[in-house]
Amino acid sequence: MGESDRYSDYKKPKTKLTFGQEGNALVSLITINIVFFLLLQTIKVIYFVFESPEIAFRAGSLQYFELPAQLSSFAKKPWTVLTYMFSDVEVFRILSNMLWLWAFGFILQELTGSKKLIPVYIYGGIAGALFFILANYALPPLRQDIGSAALLGANAAVMAVAVAVTTLVPGYRFFRNLGGGIPIWVLMLVYVLIDYAGISTESAAYSIAHLGGGLAGFLFIVFLRKDIDGSLWMNNLYNWFMNLFNPNKKQVSAKEKIFYKNDGRAPYKKSANLTQQRVDEILDKINQKGYQFLTEEEKNILKRASEEDL
Repeated sequence: MGESDRYSDYKKPKTKLTFGQEGNALVSLITINIVFFLLLQTIKVIYFVFESPEIAFRAGSLQYFELPAQLSSFAKKPWTVLTYMFSDVEVFRILSNMLWLWAFGFILQELTGSKKLIPVYIYGGIAGALFFILANYALPPLRQDIGSAALLGANAAVMAVAVAVTTLVPGYRFFRNLGGGIPIWVLMLVYVLIDYAGISTESAAYSIAHLGGGLAGFLFIVFLRKDIDGSLWMNNLYNWFMNLFNPNKKQVSAKEKIFYKNDGRAPYKKSANLTQQRVDEILDKINQKGYQFLTEEEKNILKRASEEDL
């Protein structure tokens, strides 16, 4: 039994990926996509009730969610670089994207914690937007229709998640009871073939956008292996924003308050004060980042806690 297995269920119920679980990034992403889809469908129904043609819906409302290919149009709606990757109006496409997001996102979140998935998704979406705009300007057949071209859907962002997890654990296997399992790279290959099936000149920009998303996912893992975590600034920004509304944001951490005892001792003689609060902090860190990110000191604390049955 490994050290991480030894402490995975210590004093806390095992964390499983279930809908409604607090701090579940995968559930949050799927929920946001569904909410945007239902919102757009509701607006579309309103247009239908007033007997307006679908082109009126696209020109009147959908344009504020989709990413325009033309830079002059994008300059007027810069927020679409984020909204487009959560928005869709096609039932089959959103169902497909959410299924693939769940399949690959489940593994990525299980291996890296809940703070990597959303940044990878967003990086993929932004890279997809950049590649989409560049493709429309670079390819002559697309340039003539650049004024009406727009990008919508989570494809590029999901592609980033898929490539990221495949790069991270190419040997991961599904359905291990079936002849040893199916390698994740096979599932990735199937996903790519489906995504790029029926590619044409008209859809070239969309396929290139998905390629940009995949590249973002690949680079995220490459840099992560070099100890460059592209998710840190994004998570710190989120925490800073949320703490603006938190009256307890200036609380001192448990480690600073109670981790060391110095009752009449010399400052250089520190004795670890083993407390349930400190152990809980370490368990939370395992849940968020993984056991491999613990320091030796934190591993020793968990070992002591297990032996002393705190």
